[in-house]
Amino acid sequence: MKEMSDRKFLDASGQSDISNKDASGKDKNVVRERRLRFAESSPSSSYSSKEDIVFLVKRRGGNEWDKEMPHSEWIKTVQTEPDVISMSFLPVTSLLNGVPGVGFVSHAINLYLRYKPPIEELHQFLEFQLPRVWAPQHSDTLLLPDRRSSASLTINFIGPKLCVCNEMVDVGERPVTGLRLYLEGRKCNKLAIHLQHLSSFPRTIQLVDDPYNHRTPKPHDPMYFESFGSWKGFSYVCTAPVESDDDTSIVTGAQLLVSSHGFRKVLSLHLRFSKVCNAVIVKNPVWDGSPDLAWNSSLVTTKDSSGSKKRADHVNINSAVYPAGPPVPVQAPKLLKFVDTAEIVRGLQDMPGYWVVSGAKLQQERGKISLCVKYSLLTTMVPKTEYPPVEQN
Repeated sequence: MKEMSDRKFLDASGQSDISNKDASGKDKNVVRERRLRFAESSPSSSYSSKEDIVFLVKRRGGNEWDKEMPHSEWIKTVQTEPDVISMSFLPVTSLLNGVPGVGFVSHAINLYLRYKPPIEELHQFLEFQLPRVWAPQHSDTLLLPDRRSSASLTINFIGPKLCVCNEMVDVGERPVTGLRLYLEGRKCNKLAIHLQHLSSFPRTIQLVDDPYNHRTPKPHDPMYFESFGSWKGFSYVCTAPVESDDDTSIVTGAQLLVSSHGFRKVLSLHLRFSKVCNAVIVKNPVWDGSPDLAWNSSLVTTKDSSGSKKRADHVNINSAVYPAGPPVPVQAPKLLKFVDTAEIVRGLQDMPGYWVVSGAKLQQERGKISLCVKYSLLTTMVPKTEYPPVEQN
């Protein structure tokens, strides 16, 4: 048997390709029947019988049609006509070990597999997957001593006053992805506005200052005044929406101001806008309100198509020291029942994942001051490159 197999599978170097297998102890008829059944079930095998010895030819790949081809010649054809014998799946990034930037490629693949954005919007989706931070930073709000401010709102006759931080929060040329109201100060009695923005600017977007970048509502229009607090007639909230006339402008700064109108004090929102160059609107803008309050607006009727459904909780992968916001005293501040500090943000879980803030408004719902934020989807149009004519010789 060994001599016969050596002659069958002898290669060009005169060495056998198969190892010696001990077939002793097996019944010859049983082995013959098993081999015949295997040969009949395999379309690429053949056998022949001579002197009660079965010659079984089983080849994968190479030239499978010429059964009489010697093994030494057939093995040379495997490289040009290979066949799959076994298959194992490996991550694509495992083939890029040692290549600079392989970590970013792996992160991008994981994001795509998890959120599955539309393939035509994948480029914009990946451009916005940068770390997101809040402005002002935690070190700029709580660690500094409280500054006395004359801007305040009277909530009730004997209760504490709600001070207002009237400093402009400017994030520069970085898209804003969320807003929130916050109670700053050691006593948590100073109302401020915070902006969530990308840590750096996407390379595909270019910003320029809006010619009318500072937009304010019309504080003299009593149509938008809503009384605030239990001591009515003294403190009001201006609920007029603050938007840019240009649909391709986005918010890059925000400020809260208190203006006096006789005995009345009105809290209003001011926004700073920047224009996105060569941008077009992908979808109609949508408005998001606080998830803790039922948002009912008689002025803005545009709603997200998914607004009626409860948004699924997203996994917070923020590695910041305080990912849920700056710490607050153990005892809940008394003014929390007058201010809604919920974060209104849009991120990866909100398809297609590259929403930017393009407007906002203050509102007064259920006795609380809250925010309503306008989101837009913008994409940049790459100008066509004009190539010089090719000179023909």
